[in-house]
Amino acid sequence: MKYKAVIGLEIHVQLKTKSKAFCADANQYGESPNTLISPISLGHPGTLPKHNKAAIEYATKLGLALNCNITRINHYARKNYFYADLPKGYQITQDKTPICTGGYVEITGENGQPKKIHLIRIHMEEDTGKSMHDQDIYDTLVDYNRAGVPLVEIVSEPEVASGEEAYQYLSEIRRLVRYLDICDGNMEEGSMRCDANVSVMLAESKEYGTKVEVKNMNSMTNVKRAIEYEIQRQIECIEKGEIIVSETRSFNAAKGNTTSMRSKESAQDYRYFPEPDLPPFIVTEEFLKKIKQDLPELPKVLFQRLQTDFGLSEYDAGVITDEKMLAEYYLEFTQYCPNHKAAANWLLGPIKSWMNENAKTITEFPISTQKMSELIALVDNGTVSHTAASGQILAELLANPKENPQAIAKRLNLIQTSDTDVLTGYISEVLNKYPDKVEEYKAGKKGLLGLFVGEVMKLSKGSADPKKVNELLRSSLD
Repeated sequence: MKYKAVIGLEIHVQLKTKSKAFCADANQYGESPNTLISPISLGHPGTLPKHNKAAIEYATKLGLALNCNITRINHYARKNYFYADLPKGYQITQDKTPICTGGYVEITGENGQPKKIHLIRIHMEEDTGKSMHDQDIYDTLVDYNRAGVPLVEIVSEPEVASGEEAYQYLSEIRRLVRYLDICDGNMEEGSMRCDANVSVMLAESKEYGTKVEVKNMNSMTNVKRAIEYEIQRQIECIEKGEIIVSETRSFNAAKGNTTSMRSKESAQDYRYFPEPDLPPFIVTEEFLKKIKQDLPELPKVLFQRLQTDFGLSEYDAGVITDEKMLAEYYLEFTQYCPNHKAAANWLLGPIKSWMNENAKTITEFPISTQKMSELIALVDNGTVSHTAASGQILAELLANPKENPQAIAKRLNLIQTSDTDVLTGYISEVLNKYPDKVEEYKAGKKGLLGLFVGEVMKLSKGSADPKKVNELLRSSLD
């Protein structure tokens, strides 16, 4: 506890628009290199950029969801630097007028209490192309498909205190952009990228330590690992009396360490100046009102509603709201199934197991919510056992999603019987088979009840209602 870390995060979010930020080139991932390009995205002389209205709508939607102030008059600027994957030699971005200012992301802090990570700004800009160093042993190859893809950059205050808090912060951002349907949030594909500014200071100090930027982290887990490594590295440097250099470092996921890339650039290095080819765009009151009306129910609100209105535990509500598609499936599920807890149990149990085993998403689950609700009803009214429902009947439904669950139960002889006379006959047969066990039970070995129940279930080929069997067995034995 001698030191404390001060961490600020910069998250780049690729927006899921159909076209690029300032031209009509398609915005798609995974296409053949240099097929989604044009003279505009390649920065040919004489070409002019145009605003992408959808990108502005998405950025505004994100700002409103994060409680930001929305800038009404927005200007673009040119950020000048040279990389091989920056075809124009500059990047169109926002400098003096970011579209969103203020706002916050709420996480659970190190002390287990809610904590707000405040935002400095969210600004719009375009992405660069992609340099590939592993395709050719002699040369670096460049794919310009990504050049010009619309981005928003979310810049936090330096209020993150650990790798774990950074992980939570990233999780909240990813979940939110997926709910808003403005980005798929796949860090592995680069549609969401994070840079971390990390410094270490004495716990009692009022002066920040030297800031180091860490890049090239392609998953939330790696962001956490990189920050934890960098905190420890800086502490060790301070303890040895070494000077921490303000620089940009790269994270090596295989080795779990960071290495120096280059000295840290400052704002002056980029020589920002107003973008002369784009007029300012105005966010009107009418435009803002429409965006507010179109906002979906946000994950935090849904998380609370699942607990208060549906009676779910904090854990179940958290898992369901973690993925938008899962939450949508559950909400549809509850329209047909009045047993909301059972719906959650089936979703997070057998259905999620099927998804994991088959590497599928919930949208690929073949059984409709209505059929699943009919299956749950069979269990709730005692027609079939939960074991039969989650085993044989579910397997049959997966193979034939349009079949009726009750018809399957009848065909497989899985309908439970509660007929007292029939069950009494089974019980008499079992008790006569095990007279010594009956004596042991009466002598106080009550755990033997499970043996008797199991034998009755075998005898009935699973058709006996276990609750009724328990009740009748106790009556007979006691």
